Amino acid sequence: MKFGVALPTGYEGMVFPPPFASPETMLKIARAAEELGYDSVLPNDHYTTQHYVRRLVPTPPNYYDPLVSLSFVAAATSRLKLITGVMVLPLRHPVVLAKQAISLDRWSGGRLILGVGVGAYREEFVAVAPDWRNRQRGELLTEGIEALRVLFGEHEASYHGRHWHFEDVQMYPKPAAGSLPIWVGGNAEQHYARVAKWADGWLPAVLSPAEIAAGLARIREECARIGRDPTGIEIAPQLVASVARTTEEATDKFRRAHAYHHLVSLQSSTLRNQTGGFEQRNLVGSVEDVRRQIEAYREAGATQITGILFAVNTIDDFLREMEFFATRVMPGLTT
Repeated sequence: MKFGVALPTGYEGMVFPPPFASPETMLKIARAAEELGYDSVLPNDHYTTQHYVRRLVPTPPNYYDPLVSLSFVAAATSRLKLITGVMVLPLRHPVVLAKQAISLDRWSGGRLILGVGVGAYREEFVAVAPDWRNRQRGELLTEGIEALRVLFGEHEASYHGRHWHFEDVQMYPKPAAGSLPIWVGGNAEQHYARVAKWADGWLPAVLSPAEIAAGLARIREECARIGRDPTGIEIAPQLVASVARTTEEATDKFRRAHAYHHLVSLQSSTLRNQTGGFEQRNLVGSVEDVRRQIEAYREAGATQITGILFAVNTIDDFLREMEFFATRVMPGLTT
């Protein structure tokens, strides 16, 4: 099992109370992650403040661009995988994103993994692209992934979709490994076919081991339908970690964290139709509890747990929890 931590490019006001992260502290997180044996860092992507965040916090949070942030992380580290979690593909032109992603991949020595999705909040999409309010974000995502594959692989790339169009584009250099890994983020049923047809990984959020196993089964069904071997598809759930001396203490810390409000806000989008408490879909409990939970995710088919969000409200606590998790929870579980 591999482990990665969230890079708080766009989590102020959502998961953490502002002010939370600065460029300097995000580099601290990345350097500490590499030193502590984490496999990756994962920044998220937001353009504007969500409605519920405006009601919750008085000061607008700072959101940083994921690829620009990762370029600095790449320069400050040598081993960490750089995973976007996720780029809001419906708001990014595939040609522009391909050029940016390939450039970062080359500069980082082939460490970039491009996580893409529709975005958790439709209100952001409407705010940034009001003329597109009637367009289906799922269609834009599918076309965007198809277009990226063409740009990564073809000498002279052309694409004619319903939403995206380009003609005779020579996209060079190509990615360091010949192509870039693309992971599809999200929990919706429609993502299983996208993963099977186009992607190298699935990046769900806040799902229980049983839900991970069910989703993986659906991905395998879709792979069988199109004749693809599913071996090698990464299954990388994003989870919140709250570890303490006892389960009760960890649960109390989890529910008091700003992150809990974020999960509640997602019940109408990414986390809709879920039943049961958030504690069953995250890493919450004593060290022994959480190690058992991680084993359950492994048995369900997860290959790594990435973008871990710690249930804290300050950067200093984030760094302390990172170290505690790495030294007390991870030993014997990493591969």
